[in-house]
Amino acid sequence: MAELKIICMSDVQSEPVNWLWEPYIPCGAISLIQGDGELGKTTMAMAIAAAMATGGSLPGQAGGIGISGGGGAVPAPSANVIVQNGEDSYSQTIKPRLEKLGADCDRVFTIDEEDEALTFSDERIEQTILRTNAKLIILDPVQAYWGKANMNTAGSVRPILKPLGAVAERTGCAVILIGHLNKNGRGKAAYRGLGSIDIFAAARSVLTVGKTDLGDNIRAVVHNKSNLAPAGKSLAYGLDPVSGFVWMGEYDTNIDEILSGKRSPKPENQFAKARKFIENTLRNGAVPSADILEMAEDQGISEKTLYRAKSELGVISVKLGGVWHWELPIEATCTEVFEGGHQNAQGGHGIAMTMLPILNLHDDSGHCGQYVQDAQGGHDHVETTIATDLSNLPSVDDSETEVI
Repeated sequence: MAELKIICMSDVQSEPVNWLWEPYIPCGAISLIQGDGELGKTTMAMAIAAAMATGGSLPGQAGGIGISGGGGAVPAPSANVIVQNGEDSYSQTIKPRLEKLGADCDRVFTIDEEDEALTFSDERIEQTILRTNAKLIILDPVQAYWGKANMNTAGSVRPILKPLGAVAERTGCAVILIGHLNKNGRGKAAYRGLGSIDIFAAARSVLTVGKTDLGDNIRAVVHNKSNLAPAGKSLAYGLDPVSGFVWMGEYDTNIDEILSGKRSPKPENQFAKARKFIENTLRNGAVPSADILEMAEDQGISEKTLYRAKSELGVISVKLGGVWHWELPIEATCTEVFEGGHQNAQGGHGIAMTMLPILNLHDDSGHCGQYVQDAQGGHDHVETTIATDLSNLPSVDDSETEVI
């Protein structure tokens, strides 16, 4: 029986989380990148390795990739990386990908498995991390490193991944596992990874890769588990046959869309909702502004958004019977007769046709128009033809303004 040891929390030293790529990949812990085949999971992992080996940057880390203590990445010199791959050829696949990504291959190492296959519990992992001073190790795919253990049972997974997590914690090295998804298309995200759910549970961060509706070569990655910080934004990346791998920035998606391969209907934009509300409300004529404000509030439209939409639509404020109303602008056709009067058969000045909203241009007779003085001191009438009867339009007192 092991000797009993009791630790008091007051004796435990609190430590900040260090990050390889905040908030996606923590140092000293296991992370998991998972997804279906042919989605570029390995290439994405190689892009992270290349950035680490060259001191480059990843999305959200403009200052360069580096080890940080939670306040953003601190620019750092390049660091060593270990890449283990149980599926692809190092000479035909892994190194060419690293070279295409611009990696400094003098800083990328692999453990020789010719004499003995590597497992998660293999002491050579920690030995290589310490000898190379590596800050990142990638183990791809997860099913290649269990040895004789059954990756589908918790009783086999926990005793192997717990020591691997301890190696990561002791050395401060970030561990990335690459996993496939199972064929169960209806399970929750935590149960979609190939093997026992304890693989998902052991990871402090999980990134799930899937297709997008942006094109055949565009993928998205969702940060669907994050134990050490708030989850990061979903990202997109391209796998162009010519230009290769390229990060494309943030992408609006979620884990359900990634796993189902279908886009969810998005909630209506509030500004668009406000525009539609105003157009529908004023379709049949002027409406008291107080009533509009009340109806908009009932529909969850803020007053600020409502007035933005009002301005965008050119809605007019008019006073009817002492009460302020809102009214949609009226499209009118104006025939402007310039200085020489109407054009006749012998020539003269042309006639211009314009469309404009009518804003209080009517006079006491109910006609709309204005006059311009010609060079001789006379007046030529600017005729305006209105598609709507103007006789009932109210006059607006220019000295009064609706308070908004």
